[in-house]
Amino acid sequence: MEEDNIAVGLDIGTTKIVAMIGRKNEYGKVEILGIGRTKSLGVHRGVVNNITQTIQSIQQAIQQAEANSGIDVSGVTVGIAGQHIRSLQHSDYITRNDNEEVIEDEDIDNLCNQVHKLVMLPGEEIIHVLPQEYKVDGQSEIMEPRGMSGGRLEANFHVVVGQISSIRNIGRCVKNSGLELNGMTLEPLASANSVLSQEEKEAGVALIDIGGGTTDLAIFKDGIIRHTAVIPLGGNVITEDIKEGCSIIEKQAELLKVKFGSAWPGENKENEIVSIPGLRGREPKEISLKNLSKVIHYRAVEIIDQVYLEIKNYGHDEQKKKLIAGIVITGGGAQLKHLKQLVEYVTGMDTRIGYPNEYLAGETDKEIASPLYATAVGLVMDGLERKALDKAEREELEEEQQPVNAEQQAETASEENVDGITEDSHGVDEKQEVPEQPNQPARPSRNVVEKWFDKLKDFLDNAE
Repeated sequence: MEEDNIAVGLDIGTTKIVAMIGRKNEYGKVEILGIGRTKSLGVHRGVVNNITQTIQSIQQAIQQAEANSGIDVSGVTVGIAGQHIRSLQHSDYITRNDNEEVIEDEDIDNLCNQVHKLVMLPGEEIIHVLPQEYKVDGQSEIMEPRGMSGGRLEANFHVVVGQISSIRNIGRCVKNSGLELNGMTLEPLASANSVLSQEEKEAGVALIDIGGGTTDLAIFKDGIIRHTAVIPLGGNVITEDIKEGCSIIEKQAELLKVKFGSAWPGENKENEIVSIPGLRGREPKEISLKNLSKVIHYRAVEIIDQVYLEIKNYGHDEQKKKLIAGIVITGGGAQLKHLKQLVEYVTGMDTRIGYPNEYLAGETDKEIASPLYATAVGLVMDGLERKALDKAEREELEEEQQPVNAEQQAETASEENVDGITEDSHGVDEKQEVPEQPNQPARPSRNVVEKWFDKLKDFLDNAE
């Protein structure tokens, strides 16, 4: 069993499955205790298409992480991605009975629950309901309505929607791997938490996470998530193009891309050639690096164009929605040479590569502080945050219960010590007038995502 201050992130990707174990050190930084990485079998473009193979890959990754850290893993925080994810903007309001009373968590929960009643396409369900800004009695641009008075509470929401069957399949894979599902997070949000600073989120930034099967986009402005999208193209389509264009096998194509690939053909000279071993005694194949870069360039431009279209759909051209901090690229695809320059050329926006090292402890291995592991680090951070909240809630409940218990003990003691004649002198009716035990204090209100997650866990339990 892992301790309260240790969390496990499980990144189920198209090309790799990563299990990462981490904890917070005394400086508030994340210390990585163990990592397991295996080839992902049974996942296509972020969606599980073979349950058995996915379970085997998850178990291998977990076993590696356990061996590296010496910690037994029981529960994980999992990332959700895939081409089925889409997002929309929605406004809603509630009318409060007493406009003199201050707005509390319960009112915000009621408003979020109302959004959950939106009618989606068949087979779709709302994953995240993310409030952007609130209005109280017409007063707009309110970021924190709690404690204010008002009759009408209104909000703009960023709603993330996905295919419920795909999400349940991920849940089943985790459960059948012998693990408990501690939480689910949208992968672009996890990556954003690990590579973006608060200043960038305030100024306006687009995070592009280029994975094996999909490219995830998350746009932030004024510290709030404004737009998310999943594009069904990633590093695998570039590998596929190299394989077809150069008539070589997939393993060789992937090695070529990683070692010699570039997104900018002008960087290679005509006479630069790499020799690939032939199959089963055949002659080696010579490939021009300039031609290789051209193949990569065309596909990379297509991916960037689709991402840029999403950024324009958000409204980047409007002055109020300008993304001052530009673009941050992360994920395994971010390691492609000269990709940063190509993104700047296509979009005209400032670009940097996102490394998850800002939130990691100083002694962390350089390999882990790579864009490749940005999502896994973000999932560990999310898991640690959930555990910290659960611990705070437990402590709050214990504090509230202690005075009650002390008062009950005092009352019981006083009754028992009246010369042992309490029952005889007052009779049965009198004895029943002992004050009733106060009600147990209510658990602090939970957000809508947690309630949705509980429903998913119930479904998976009943499906067995």
